[in-house]
Amino acid sequence: MPPGTRQIGIFLFDHFEELDAVGPYEVFGAWSTRAPEDGWSVRTMSMGGVEVRGANGLVIRPDEDAQHVGHLDVLVYPGGKGTRALLANRDHLEWVRSMRASVPLLASVCTGSLVLAAAGLLTGRPATTHWASLDYLASLDPTIDVRRDARFVDDGDTVTSAGVSAGIDMALHLVGRLASPERAREVRHLIEYDPAPPF
Repeated sequence: MPPGTRQIGIFLFDHFEELDAVGPYEVFGAWSTRAPEDGWSVRTMSMGGVEVRGANGLVIRPDEDAQHVGHLDVLVYPGGKGTRALLANRDHLEWVRSMRASVPLLASVCTGSLVLAAAGLLTGRPATTHWASLDYLASLDPTIDVRRDARFVDDGDTVTSAGVSAGIDMALHLVGRLASPERAREVRHLIEYDPAPPF
């Protein structure tokens, strides 16, 4: 990568929800390869750099070890049923807090925001999550301003999104914010993201 390239890291863990991670990866990957002049790249990571299996069985071998990752400008934390074990893992929550201290922009998809809340990173802030976990998010920290109807919530250095496919919307929003609305529209067109569900 050219010197000065800014880095987006997507954290993966066992039983992550596949589209939570792969949707944003597609957006950021399409952006970085189509417009290298913007100076961004995306990579994946897991604890120990080990292979992980998603909630629906997809196996991914991440690019690197999350515990020894270099500088990141954006960290994306997906959701999935695997977040439930991480909510109670003190060492992991400490790692999340350490990343918050060094990464300028923290983003979550779906129930990834539950982990951010458990780490104390959403206190007094607006946030959202998967529709089925909105009450759970509120119970983790009653000071959170839970945005129940939001597709995503941008609160400056922290951005949370609703469930699964909402991570694509959030990622396109971040391309628009970090580059330009025109670039985000180019990426959306490139990946043919134009939701029109048949049902």
